Amino acid sequence: MTDIRSLPNPRSHEGDTRRVGIEVECGGVDEHRLARILADALGGTVCRTAEYEWTVEGSRIGDIDVLLDTALRDKVESNIAKAGLAMGRAVIPVEFVTEPIEPDRIAEVDQACAALAEAGAFGTRDGLFVGFGLHLNVALPGTQIDDILPVLTAFALMEDWMRARMDLDPSRRLQPFVETYPSVLVDALCDPEAEWSLDALLRTYLQHAPNRNHALDLLPILKHYQSGAVVEAVPQMAHKSGRPAWHYRLPDCRIGEGDWSVALEWNRWCVVEGVASDPNLLGRLRMCWRDYRGRAFGMPGRWHAVSAEILDEEVDLP
Repeated sequence: MTDIRSLPNPRSHEGDTRRVGIEVECGGVDEHRLARILADALGGTVCRTAEYEWTVEGSRIGDIDVLLDTALRDKVESNIAKAGLAMGRAVIPVEFVTEPIEPDRIAEVDQACAALAEAGAFGTRDGLFVGFGLHLNVALPGTQIDDILPVLTAFALMEDWMRARMDLDPSRRLQPFVETYPSVLVDALCDPEAEWSLDALLRTYLQHAPNRNHALDLLPILKHYQSGAVVEAVPQMAHKSGRPAWHYRLPDCRIGEGDWSVALEWNRWCVVEGVASDPNLLGRLRMCWRDYRGRAFGMPGRWHAVSAEILDEEVDLP
């Protein structure tokens, strides 16, 4: 079993444990069967809430929602569409979504994933050309600029390196759902003359990355801060909730692979926050980025190798 690391700041400014909501996508089982497997593994009662949605109520980790991939759920109204859905079950993601839980309960989610694998569920590497992901919704310690900017900057500077080290499945690298941040956003985050506030971050992010398809989606945090501006810039956010939590979407779901776990991906996120909490290391990365971008003959796409000169020495990524 993978040991579960602690965040460098495991509690909020109010003293509460920072929780994490977990979303796991997989194939090989339908929503009802997935819900029953979760109930067998974690306890609780299975209840149907809509045609393609179920809830496991009262499990050991709280209520768990089980549903068809949101991109398809509202598009299968006709009988023909439903027939196509039935034939395509092997490659259509089904997901389960936990309530925010304390990190030390992640092991129970991994137990449920093991039960799913035994029942025939599979992750992204068995999903043909469809990538299945794992999302972590990690509560912020607070909602001030100093609670957000260092972590956002750290991830922006580590992202290429992490992608190379994590060996993401090609099916997910080709999908638009986990795009890298544009270089102009990273430039702004590394600008030594920038004066940051929440309003400045809102303007900068909406100018350079106005969509949800990034491996670290900041829009829920920004909508929690200023809903109207976010919805105006990204209309599809009108139907999404704002919340003071990181929406980390980079990891593959690899249910059924012996060396993979939710705990592993959580530990990787803890590394990001660890870099963010080290001003000297973060400063070196920012300076390295500015030097990289300032080279007259810099090679686009080589930042992962340049950043590795620092990160391989300073960081232990599981």
